[in-house]
Amino acid sequence: MSHPPVFGAVEAGGTKFVVALGNERGEILEEHRFPTADPSSTLADTCAWLRRRSQASGHFALTAIGVASFGPVELNKTSARYGRMGQTPKPGWSGTDIAGALAREFMCPIGFDTDVNAAALAEHRWGAARDVEHLVYLTVGTGIGGGVIVNGAPIHGLMHPEIGHIYPRRHPLDGFDGVCPFHRDCLEGLASGPAILARTGSSLQQLDAAHPQWQIEADYLGQLCAQLVVTLSPQRIVMGGGVMAQTSLPPLIRERMRRWLGGYIDRREILVDTDHYVVAPGLGNRAGILGALVLAMNAAARR
Repeated sequence: MSHPPVFGAVEAGGTKFVVALGNERGEILEEHRFPTADPSSTLADTCAWLRRRSQASGHFALTAIGVASFGPVELNKTSARYGRMGQTPKPGWSGTDIAGALAREFMCPIGFDTDVNAAALAEHRWGAARDVEHLVYLTVGTGIGGGVIVNGAPIHGLMHPEIGHIYPRRHPLDGFDGVCPFHRDCLEGLASGPAILARTGSSLQQLDAAHPQWQIEADYLGQLCAQLVVTLSPQRIVMGGGVMAQTSLPPLIRERMRRWLGGYIDRREILVDTDHYVVAPGLGNRAGILGALVLAMNAAARR
């Protein structure tokens, strides 16, 4: 008797790896988390867990494996560097062949994409963007990143979107230099969790509601949403990450987005219904690992 398909899912983060088994209904069957160490030992631990748990559950061959990775990564399948890390500030990880290591170990299809593109796919399939075909998923936390879905598929072009590194107009109350090691005062350098901590000495949740950091943060993220509206025209913007866990922040962002758009976009979603346009993830902090599961399912379907 044949078993139903079981997929491997890997959320490869700069601080932790999440490895899981899942099925085509979007259910996570088993899951394991461990800190990200050097590439060799981290990938060895990943492969060992997937091998051990898939055999223990009676599935001796995984149907496919999906990897949702921190970046930058090479997504061009015609490139000899496909599936490898780019020039990442994570020590020792630049050039690491993540997809290749899993393919050689398991001899099955590998789905590979950025963590934010994968999260966008999960929100599109099971979460807050099931009813649209064009969306942006943003994460605002240790860094700022974005995944873009057009006609149900993630954008892959010259590379993948690096939305967190656009330059916003500086807020008049903000004289902070920024913390991005490449650009200093790009969006990530000004509005990420580390930027807030460096500017104020506290996380956003520790600051009083009257602290100007709330208005500064909302303005920068409102600018980001406005720029996405006029450049990519998404039908929904999903905003997650640790900074976005502050429930008083999204209404401020929506108001600043409308302010920056200046009435130019004559659509109900922008003018009166922004509560349903800029939204929290429907999958919460599960979007990443569920996105890896979607990548695995898509890789199996292409096979």
